[in-house]
Amino acid sequence: MWPFKRTFSLKDTGLFEGFTDWHSHILPSVDDGVRSVERALEILDLYASYGIAQVWFTPHIMEDVPNTTAALRERFAEFRTRYTGAIELHLAAENMLDGLFESRLEAGEVLPIGKNGSHLLVETSYYNPPVDLYGILERIKAKGYYPLIAHPERYLYMEKADYERLRAGGAKLQLDLFSLVGLYGGDAREKAAWLLARGMYEAVGTDLHRKEICAEMGGYRLTRSVVESLERVIRADTLNR
Repeated sequence: MWPFKRTFSLKDTGLFEGFTDWHSHILPSVDDGVRSVERALEILDLYASYGIAQVWFTPHIMEDVPNTTAALRERFAEFRTRYTGAIELHLAAENMLDGLFESRLEAGEVLPIGKNGSHLLVETSYYNPPVDLYGILERIKAKGYYPLIAHPERYLYMEKADYERLRAGGAKLQLDLFSLVGLYGGDAREKAAWLLARGMYEAVGTDLHRKEICAEMGGYRLTRSVVESLERVIRADTLNR
């Protein structure tokens, strides 16, 4: 693979060919992500130009963004009538582990992710874990879901031992692709590289909120070792099996 280069642009690596984006905020007008149908369609056209094959829309569900599963399904169905491209679109949600989460979980008010609907994409505050984090994760598993932790490298309170404990307890980790290029600072980039090198991620997503980032992302550069580790995760595609 390009033996005389030290870094490679994401577009040139070929990693986007057939890529599934497991985390995005492209569904318009439902959270802090894309605001219009037109902009969402433009983003998907850019995605298609990169070779991306599948996109999971994962809008926030949290106390501050009180989406309901019914409303999100309706909005997703409306959007699909406007989209005529070749990318395969799916709907899930990014669930904040906040004070309302467990009542939603108990009521079945969740939108799972993955080919078999066997995972729940969840997040926490960047600064502090929720009370009884590991108990909540066990209760998610008791409902038949694998917890998929969104962008764990970005949580300031998490250290290496925390990631190892999460994995040992059956949780899975989702890499934010842009952490690797420093968009969330050096600490997140260092943690992401460490987790990636040790094969601790199961899925890769962009957490995309804006067209501007989408237009630039093909030019982001990564080292050979990071590209090779990313390729292993992307090609394993375990959530689609």
